[in-house]
Amino acid sequence: MPDSHRWRFFRAGGVDQVVLDRGDDLLHLGEFDLKNWVALACPVQGVAWDPRLTRMLDRDQDGRIRPPEVQQAVAWACAVLDADLLVRGGDSLRLEEVRSDTPEGQRIAAAVRRVLVGLGKAETDALTLEDVRQAEAELAKAPFNGDGRVPAASLEDPWLQGVAKDLLAVMGGETDASGQPGFTREKVEAFFQALEAYAVWYEPARDPQSPLQPLGADTGEAFAALKAVRDKVEDWFMRCRLAAFDSRAIPFLGRTEEDWKALAARDLSQDRADLASFPLARVEVGRSLPLGAGCNPAWQDAIHALRTRVIDPLLGPGKTSLSEVEWKDLLARFAPYEAWKARQPGTTVESLGIGRVDEILASDARARLLEAIDRDLALAPEVEARQDVERILLYRRDLVHFLHNFVSFQDFYRRKTPAFQAGRLFLDGRSFDLCIPVLDPARHGTLAAMAGMYLIYCECTRPSGEKRHVVAAVTDGDSDNLMVGRNGVFYDRDGRDWDATITKIVENPISLRQAFWSPYKKLVRMIEEQVARRAAAAEAASSERLAKGAETLVASGAEPAKATPPPPKKIDVGTVAALGVAVGGITAALGAMLQVFFGLGFFMPLGILALMLVISGPSVFIAAMKLRKRNLGPLLDAGGWAVNALTRVSIPLGKSLTLLHQLPPGSERSLKDPFAPRRRRWPWVLLVLAILAALGGVAWKAGWLDGVRASLAPTAPVTGEATPPPSPGP
Repeated sequence: MPDSHRWRFFRAGGVDQVVLDRGDDLLHLGEFDLKNWVALACPVQGVAWDPRLTRMLDRDQDGRIRPPEVQQAVAWACAVLDADLLVRGGDSLRLEEVRSDTPEGQRIAAAVRRVLVGLGKAETDALTLEDVRQAEAELAKAPFNGDGRVPAASLEDPWLQGVAKDLLAVMGGETDASGQPGFTREKVEAFFQALEAYAVWYEPARDPQSPLQPLGADTGEAFAALKAVRDKVEDWFMRCRLAAFDSRAIPFLGRTEEDWKALAARDLSQDRADLASFPLARVEVGRSLPLGAGCNPAWQDAIHALRTRVIDPLLGPGKTSLSEVEWKDLLARFAPYEAWKARQPGTTVESLGIGRVDEILASDARARLLEAIDRDLALAPEVEARQDVERILLYRRDLVHFLHNFVSFQDFYRRKTPAFQAGRLFLDGRSFDLCIPVLDPARHGTLAAMAGMYLIYCECTRPSGEKRHVVAAVTDGDSDNLMVGRNGVFYDRDGRDWDATITKIVENPISLRQAFWSPYKKLVRMIEEQVARRAAAAEAASSERLAKGAETLVASGAEPAKATPPPPKKIDVGTVAALGVAVGGITAALGAMLQVFFGLGFFMPLGILALMLVISGPSVFIAAMKLRKRNLGPLLDAGGWAVNALTRVSIPLGKSLTLLHQLPPGSERSLKDPFAPRRRRWPWVLLVLAILAALGGVAWKAGWLDGVRASLAPTAPVTGEATPPPSPGP
């Protein structure tokens, strides 16, 4: 449907962005075309809004806020308060400000009234966010707070508290508003179902004559002792049967001589793992398993437990050995118990014991626990009312501010503090305002590089061990002293200071000034690198010659002779001639250049400008093209946003985002520096003389000094009469 509302826009970042500063704008936000929204989604983490606000806006609790959720929040707020009140903002609420002509307004008015009564305030008093949260905190500490989770301590009956503790120990609990673990209706139902299933399963074992309990209450411990050695005993009897099958296998069934030698070489007082892998006893045909002497020492404790808990009670005390037939009889006696245990329900209520299970099932604990939950849930309307009051207070204070950071980026382009700004970074004599939190540094750098800005990634730490990552956009100045590993200080939005260290740099043009001087700085760096490289090579060659000389001297064993200076070399005439030609050529070239330059006359400044444009023009042009494309969108998208429009960072805006070092206004400044290097005048004198000589040569060659030369030339004296002109020829 066509939008009948008259919207107003402002131009920023190359995009027309909507202005939301009238109540009528909020009332028609549901009709505003999504194509004109600057953002279509934002994360609930890494933004500066109140966490309770973002949790309320994120209705589906998926960690992201989208336009439908924003529209629903605005529509609900406008149904409770007049839209103009929302635009004006505020951190308090009066009962008369709540709308009484809408059902939602009437419901919230009743909630406000209940909160005021609970706080002991009159209906004419103002209600603040702090008041509501204080009331919520007091309600959360109460035994019953309406969240459907009841801690064991909330129950008055000590016996019922014990049942609740058993329930929480077996089933686990959910955190109550007070911070304690509490049981819910679902937990109670699951607990009693587990108790009933365990009681049904245990029923056949209640008969003392049942084959399921060959040793009565001690059957469980006895079966555990039997199970601990069953595989090892079965292995030994099988070895004995193999020995009866073929006596040639006996030396190998009891381990070889090499195995015993390797075992004897070890410290058996500390490491018995290899010994435990040996047979339980010496393998012989038809032999009974010894229960004392002759048993593998690594298994003596387990065999002793088998003897005292199983063999003595069932086969009689005093037995020193166990035959294979007796062993099979023991296994048969415990077979029903083992099969019964295999059918045990997969619950943890076994730890309570059958006596405690029977006691709980025979009581009315189930009904009383459910009654406690119903009593807690009876306060849910009160809790919901207080949450709705907190919601409308948060919306009144922050909702329009949220819209200025979501529907449009009004706060950012009007140089207010945007919600996505993490704080301010101080480094390299500058402050960087455009600092954005980084939740995943590895993923962030891939997309953020498309923003076209010079980015520095920093790891921020505090003495307490806290750590976070931010990325700062460098939008003014130069990059000469920015490098990985450099340290600075980061101040978050709460004013806390963090130690910041650069971990990664994404290079892009910073400013036109940097681009202009970049070629000259590169030339200087290249010259310095070449000089340093050649100096290092010369030093290496000199060191190598010294090392060779020292080796020769040491090898000869002779005393070092006094060095005699080499005879002076004669200067070759050809060399002198070559040098003269070179100097003449350089002078001629320099003179030609100066002649052309000074031939410009009054246009010499234009010549200087043209030369600088030739050198710096391409760098400045490329930088200008890239600076025009700087875009905030990819930088935010890398942090989880869905930016829907072009959000450029122009050169003037960039200058306001990065502030350079400057002295405070009205400061006094002394230019006397006691540590400044001493000025040497003779290089400047030589330079001036050379320039004057070159200029004089050019002027002389160009004929500019002909008048001066003629005036200085000597004139011949005049004597006698003038000589007549020669007569014409015949």
